[in-house]
Amino acid sequence: MNLIDQKVKHRHFGTGNIVNMSDSRVEIAFGDENKRFIFPDVFGEHLVLKDQDAARSLSKIIKQKESERQARESKREKKREVQRKKHELRMEHENLMKNRKLHPQSQMVFWCDPEEQQQAFTEWKVFSGEIKSGKNKGKPNKPARLHQNSAVLLTVRDSGMPEQSRRIIGMYMVNEKFTGRLCEDGMIPAHSVHRIQLAEQESADMLFWNYYVNERSPGKMTWNTGKYRYFDNTMMAQILRDIVSSKSDAEEQEKAQQFFDHFCEMNQIAAGELPKPDGALMRK
Repeated sequence: MNLIDQKVKHRHFGTGNIVNMSDSRVEIAFGDENKRFIFPDVFGEHLVLKDQDAARSLSKIIKQKESERQARESKREKKREVQRKKHELRMEHENLMKNRKLHPQSQMVFWCDPEEQQQAFTEWKVFSGEIKSGKNKGKPNKPARLHQNSAVLLTVRDSGMPEQSRRIIGMYMVNEKFTGRLCEDGMIPAHSVHRIQLAEQESADMLFWNYYVNERSPGKMTWNTGKYRYFDNTMMAQILRDIVSSKSDAEEQEKAQQFFDHFCEMNQIAAGELPKPDGALMRK
């Protein structure tokens, strides 16, 4: 908008004439003295145009610029909020590492039926099931061992197949704010980033019992009852390491590597010192 030669009135300097302007500055001659102001901020409370048509046009420009300014501020505020959340999570992680002794078996392996598979990979959450007996019968199981260092391993056993054929179909870290001992509804939500669904062929090559062993009965591969088991932190790290190695797509491999690195950090595991898998199938 060209306002050169337009007459203006300033609340302190009186009547003047616009002699120069740019997208961010306006220069006004008040008698023998020229003054420079920020454009268009100076208009309104401090400075008004004499010409009413020009004033209306300028008003539209000011409103547009204000809208743009608010949009920029909103974007900056969202960025600041993301940074605040990252800081909160980092502090929570540091407090967890400092004050909480990690349980050596704070990972969960979950047995998915067909309906649960769909929920697990669309809603990215699983249900821990109900208590079967006692005064709390019918209430959701409380996954008390799970914390921000925990991952949920999703497995299936295909119809008619033996337990030793149980395969891994995916996994996820629990949600950043999840605490199992405070979970009342039994729903275990996934982390916003660290989650993986395996392709059919990848799943066929990832047998759960290559990693897991029941130390009380190391020769047996039985699940018996219940929807989930807790298992060893190191075993989960081994599974994640092998998934990283199995990925041929560079983007998928990077995603799996980030998951693995995050898991090792959260569980105080030295990735370079991980032993080889020693599950029940490996001992046959």
